[in-house]
Amino acid sequence: MGQCLNDVVSGTAQPYNFIFLSKSDLDFASAEQTLKIFEQYHPLYCINCAAYTAVDQAEEDLHLAFEINEFAVKRLAECCLTYQTTLIHISTDFVFNGDSSIPLTEDLPTNPVNIYGLSKLKGEQEVQAILEQYYIIRTSWLYSEKANNFVKTMLKLAQSREQLTVIYDQVGTPTYAMDLAEVIIKIILNDNKAYGLYHYSNEGVASWYDFAKAIFEFAEVEMKVLPVASSAFITKAKRPHYSVLDKTKIKETLGITIPYWRDSLNICIQNL
Repeated sequence: MGQCLNDVVSGTAQPYNFIFLSKSDLDFASAEQTLKIFEQYHPLYCINCAAYTAVDQAEEDLHLAFEINEFAVKRLAECCLTYQTTLIHISTDFVFNGDSSIPLTEDLPTNPVNIYGLSKLKGEQEVQAILEQYYIIRTSWLYSEKANNFVKTMLKLAQSREQLTVIYDQVGTPTYAMDLAEVIIKIILNDNKAYGLYHYSNEGVASWYDFAKAIFEFAEVEMKVLPVASSAFITKAKRPHYSVLDKTKIKETLGITIPYWRDSLNICIQNL
């Protein structure tokens, strides 16, 4: 996500000086290092893309999951309060249990079904308890040309396999990280102070099976994809079956137009 933000701000002239910190620049779990960064830069905005995202591993590595997704976020929010910095924090659809059958609005009750989702929810709650100047953006099924993600995994597997089985009964919306990055930069540049919790994903609905089929379609790769129920895959962490986010609030409040997921996926594939 951070690399996508860097690409967006590098592509056009910006009124702000954006500073991007890697893991080697800042140990996010270190309160001392985090404070030093704020003392050095006195940022107007802080965009938090850091997270523990290994969903299955989090079931066993609880300490690190909560350290990164809750306690480090709390310390970050405290620094933002001290320096009057607006925090933009990325969260997840996994704060919901997946039992809904209609798009999920920001005011619906949360009930995570795994440690990753619970740790991310706790991070949200820390931000809301400490700050007034914040944007929490829940998103889903992120992918891009950068790092590891579902799109790149599918294309890599296609190099060595003739067919794949992909889950059909988990439904959500693939989200192109470049689209989300552009929205985040727009929030900063517009500076309308419409603080709060928002949902953002691309438009439309898909299963992981639909997502995989579209990847191979746009990449023009011959691959037999077989739909399979999630019960066929034994995983340490349970996943929500329904993760479609309602984007009405962010569209109306911030005046943005959201691309359809297949259109954005096609752009990403062509870039790859």
